[in-house]
Amino acid sequence: MTIRIGKVSYWHVHAWDYTRQAQEHTDTEITAVWDDNEARGREAAEQLGVPYYAKLDEMLSNPEIDAVIVDAPTDTHEEVITAAANAGKHIFTEKVLAPTVREAEQILKEIERNEVKLTVSLPRLNDGYTLAIQDILKQGLLGQITYVRVRLSHNGAIAGWLPEHFYNLQQCAGGALIDLGCHPMYLTRLFLDQEITGVSANFGYITGKEVEDNAVVSLYTASGAIGVVEAGFVNSHSPFSIEVHGTEGTLMYGTPDETLRIRSNRAQLGEAWHERSTGSNRESAFEQWVQHIQNGTQADENISMALELTRLMEAANRSAKEGRVVQPAQLGE
Repeated sequence: MTIRIGKVSYWHVHAWDYTRQAQEHTDTEITAVWDDNEARGREAAEQLGVPYYAKLDEMLSNPEIDAVIVDAPTDTHEEVITAAANAGKHIFTEKVLAPTVREAEQILKEIERNEVKLTVSLPRLNDGYTLAIQDILKQGLLGQITYVRVRLSHNGAIAGWLPEHFYNLQQCAGGALIDLGCHPMYLTRLFLDQEITGVSANFGYITGKEVEDNAVVSLYTASGAIGVVEAGFVNSHSPFSIEVHGTEGTLMYGTPDETLRIRSNRAQLGEAWHERSTGSNRESAFEQWVQHIQNGTQADENISMALELTRLMEAANRSAKEGRVVQPAQLGE
């Protein structure tokens, strides 16, 4: 059975990427568009050859729509996703789930109450290098993890290719960190694999925008292990990079080539650096969402990661604003 999808907004820069995934999947199709920007919505609907809805509730009330892809402004996620859940539509959405833990928890309550399937796009969890790093950590080749650093940056704010609304603090709930920094944030948390007890953030405003275009966040743990998350809109040749350090070894990825290297005192690796295969990617978040709808299963791990991401992002934003270390566990109370 084909899953008929209503597209909720083309505000986000990845909106057309998810549209193409839906078009290319054998079991899904885009059948309607809603956007609060009528010109943008009508243009997308015309291009897709589907109806445009001026009112979201009218599209959600259509019984011939089974699910929605949400690429609306971040500050509208609670309203939009809750409305979709209450209409019985399955939901795929771009990160972050919401700007605050309170909003994210409210969304999840409605998802559970209405028994619809939610998946949040956290794409780098499914990349081959992430899976390879997780395997190395499971083998204990680095010993006790002491330090994780993940960086992702581009030149969107200085080259002028980011849409202007990506600098709107109200709509985006942040800048480089909440956009690009989401990926280093959930990867750093994944590789640390322990509760984050404190978050300290420092934001830079190099281009003078309303939102930060340069950001670094430190994550603290009870064990003493530290995570560092870096993101920016103002760097022309900054490679995506990962470092994981432990008492028995270190691994590096993307410094600068897309190669995974490890040096360890264990497993007879000796004193030299060794290259490790990154292997293949697993199914995309979109494909996983489709499978959950078809199989009646829940994206429990994905949803847990998405809620934790919201928690860490809110903590980082508060830390940068208030100039103090924020305890994530206290948010949402």
